[in-house]
Amino acid sequence: MSVMIRSFILCVAILACVPAKAEERWRPLFNSKDMEGWQHVGPGSFQIEDGLLKTEGGMGLLWYTREKFGNVVLRVVYKTSHPEDNSGVFIRIAEPPPDPWYAVHHGYEVQILERPPQGMPDDPFHKSGAIYSLSKAEASAAKPSGEWNTMEITLDGPTTIVTLNGVEVNRYREGQAVPPRQRQYEPERGPRPDSGYVGLQNHHADAVVFFKEMSVRPLKK
Repeated sequence: MSVMIRSFILCVAILACVPAKAEERWRPLFNSKDMEGWQHVGPGSFQIEDGLLKTEGGMGLLWYTREKFGNVVLRVVYKTSHPEDNSGVFIRIAEPPPDPWYAVHHGYEVQILERPPQGMPDDPFHKSGAIYSLSKAEASAAKPSGEWNTMEITLDGPTTIVTLNGVEVNRYREGQAVPPRQRQYEPERGPRPDSGYVGLQNHHADAVVFFKEMSVRPLKK
């Protein structure tokens, strides 16, 4: 056997021992069985149905209690039942939230909503991928209701980057100009921490949103 062939076989053997997919580096925060590590505050609830998290009622917040997250990528896989279904992914929550409104005013909500109901704002600051009312979604990348969407939220120091189904839809840096607050239910303006708690929103009784994954991996520099 030639030296070249031996070297080739050795390289193949080494590669076989290395994880082939980046997927193996993701750490799930939801185990598909129960709410271990999670706590709910506010009205409504999350239920586990066929291994999925399902929103019920509102307005409530399911937040991950075990650690704060910064300099990571969060991956959230979700689907809505109707275009008007409203939910969101909360990031950078400063302290353990005693109620869902704490997360609104002391964190950021990455919005999940394709078609607002009558009377609600219909603009890029209030649709899927927006940092709710603060930084608009630059593209419409959500799939139709009933199909799974993959949202990745990069927390890079004071910068937040949102991709939806592989399309970058938002890039926000702490301190950049934001629109003035116009409605009582919109978040109070002000700084958020580089590292904070994360959570999922159940918005109102008619909204049914399913989540099958929320995972995290360290940010690669």
